Amino acid sequence: MQIAPHLAIVTGGGSGLGAATARHLAARGAEVAILDFDMARAQTVAAEIGARAYKVDVGDAEAVGATVAQAVADAQGALRMVVNCAGIADAARVVGRDGIPSTELFARVIGVNLIGSFNVMAHAVAQMKGVAPLADGARGVVINTSSAAWQDGQIGQAAYAASKGGIAAMCLPVARDLARDGIRCVAVAPGLFRTPMMETLPEETTAAITANIPFPARLGDPSEFALMVAQIIENPYLNGTTIRLDGAARLPAR
Repeated sequence: MQIAPHLAIVTGGGSGLGAATARHLAARGAEVAILDFDMARAQTVAAEIGARAYKVDVGDAEAVGATVAQAVADAQGALRMVVNCAGIADAARVVGRDGIPSTELFARVIGVNLIGSFNVMAHAVAQMKGVAPLADGARGVVINTSSAAWQDGQIGQAAYAASKGGIAAMCLPVARDLARDGIRCVAVAPGLFRTPMMETLPEETTAAITANIPFPARLGDPSEFALMVAQIIENPYLNGTTIRLDGAARLPAR
């Protein structure tokens, strides 16, 4: 599917992987709507690339529905691309040193990462179903962000790995569900990328992390994630799968 001149909704587009994706798709001629909880960051990126910004909590299904509908109403192009990058990486052991289970954190991470991705996907698909199919029968594509942690979860990442594993696990059944509507679903599982969260770490910590990446022996650049998103959009036979993007890295236990 061609990227231009269609509408792309990018969640978490105010920073990190989402911002790189929004910039790349806009540069390729897409009309971009950025959905983010941090409106200031979203507006900054939107102003830079000529996009629109909308504040929303992806875990709030009703708010997501209204925001997606507004983004579609504000757009000139048809909604054909959705990229879910919104997420949190809160970490905790199953039971803390205080003896209290980390159930509240677990629910919060699942609510944002997994249920939030589902909310946006579901409301976007409801809109996509109404657009005219392209010449090959395609109506659009949904790209969800998993993580290498869904297979290599580290200590403290039970919640994060479970949320990202859920995104990977639902990819195939969602693709099968949406096939009759000409809508594809693919997930990307990035490894260690240079995002704002990683940039706050001490240099020695980053060096230790990088030592686990075979080649290229460096952190991934968000632009490389964005490039993968574009390649998925443009390759009509990519569907129902989760793609690791990690320089052959496998995360150690800690």
